[in-house]
Amino acid sequence: MTTDESIAAMSFEEAMAALEQVVGALEKGEVPLAQSIALYQRGADLRAHCAARLREAEEKVELIRVAEGRAVGTSPVEGM
Repeated sequence: MTTDESIAAMSFEEAMAALEQVVGALEKGEVPLAQSIALYQRGADLRAHCAARLREAEEKVELIRVAEGRAVGTSPVEGM
């Protein structure tokens, strides 16, 4: 499994935890430059994945129609 595939398979929560680890490692400043660049790229990939998962969740919520104070139906969002 490549890095892109492993990130794509992550839940939002898993990706956020991984992103927090990346940020922590970069903030410490104890990582060699080449590894910092790789970590930064992984962080960017994780951030994009989290943003996409949030958009999917927002779209799913928007598909719930409310009539007279109660949900009358939902439509599934692809990929969720």
